[in-house]
Amino acid sequence: MNVNEQVEILMQGTEYGDESLAQTMETELRQRLTECEKAGRKLKIYCGYDPRTADLHIGHTVTMRKLRQFQDLGHEVVFLIGTYTSLIGDPSDKDKLRPILTQEQVLENARSYAEQAFRVLDREKTIVRYNHEWLAQLNFADLIKLASNFTIQQFLTREAFRKRWDSGDAIYLHEYFYAIMQGYDAFALETDVQVGGTDQMFNIVTAARKVMTSLNAKPNIGVIMSILPGTDGVVKMSKSLGNHIPLNSTPEDMYGKVMSIPDAAMMQYAKLVTRWLPADVIAFENGLKSETLHPRDAKMKLAHEVTSTYYSAAQADAAQEAFVRQFQQGQIPTEMPEFDIQPGQTVLDVMVAASLVASKSEGRRMIDQKGVKLDGETLEKADAAFPHAGVLQVGKRRFARINLK
Repeated sequence: MNVNEQVEILMQGTEYGDESLAQTMETELRQRLTECEKAGRKLKIYCGYDPRTADLHIGHTVTMRKLRQFQDLGHEVVFLIGTYTSLIGDPSDKDKLRPILTQEQVLENARSYAEQAFRVLDREKTIVRYNHEWLAQLNFADLIKLASNFTIQQFLTREAFRKRWDSGDAIYLHEYFYAIMQGYDAFALETDVQVGGTDQMFNIVTAARKVMTSLNAKPNIGVIMSILPGTDGVVKMSKSLGNHIPLNSTPEDMYGKVMSIPDAAMMQYAKLVTRWLPADVIAFENGLKSETLHPRDAKMKLAHEVTSTYYSAAQADAAQEAFVRQFQQGQIPTEMPEFDIQPGQTVLDVMVAASLVASKSEGRRMIDQKGVKLDGETLEKADAAFPHAGVLQVGKRRFARINLK
């Protein structure tokens, strides 16, 4: 592909919140691609991941999908595991102090994190690095020199810090180090491009570029990705909010969860978590706008694409067939509340806790009347342990998607 075609693909799904900044980053990306093409070298790109959890959901893969696009275009990708930045935890989108992890916790999470990432990235073309390799070598004089490029005001104007300041909550000094450490990562890796979400805007566009310039390096270009909403279509995908689509789920579960997103969120998913090129995304959007593509069919197309990204096309086909049998032919709604059950909860406990019945006596009555089903199969024992994740139906019109924690 020529440079302009590459830029169109690589800027898909980006969000800067400022048109002039977006134009600056796009122009710099085009210039750097042109320079690399003339010099006969590959662009070097990285994204850092703090393995503070071992469980990934597809929201985590938005930046990985962008890295994969760079790989497919022939560029060099570094998957950076934040073995040192994880010790602090990024405060960018948090309104309270993150707990400090141990090095052992970070390394254990990192092993699982990288394996899951290779479901998106090309393992053979991915360079894995750990930022303790260089951050552990910095001394106090180095930190003073790096910190001298920033003011306290720059940090306090950031939304998360400002909210804590205004409410009188503590802001700890070590939290300021995070952006500086991330900026040094970009310098140490000698990268051309850094990929990250909008919550990383300050760390990438301000801190990293400032650190690199202060150390006489050419500042890298920020490719800032939109944040994927959860299955509610509103707030950021999060396991703690229960609106996530786990990477380590089943094809059927992944397909069903994509089908549960509101219609209004379909375009964000199309741009951020599919393998579709810009022309494919535009055709998808135009089909919805012109009503030549029914929203139900559009969502099925989207769900199949997302599922086949992490599983095989055959598994996505099977998941789609199962969905049609279970939900469309059985007249089960595609959008329903979700509920995470705790170990040891009984069928009756879950019915009450998920607000599918008003009381235990009503729950027992519904079970006695054969009116309670899990994935289409009748549940007959109220006090039995809840058998497995799935769609719980009580009566004809009450449904909930049950997840095992």
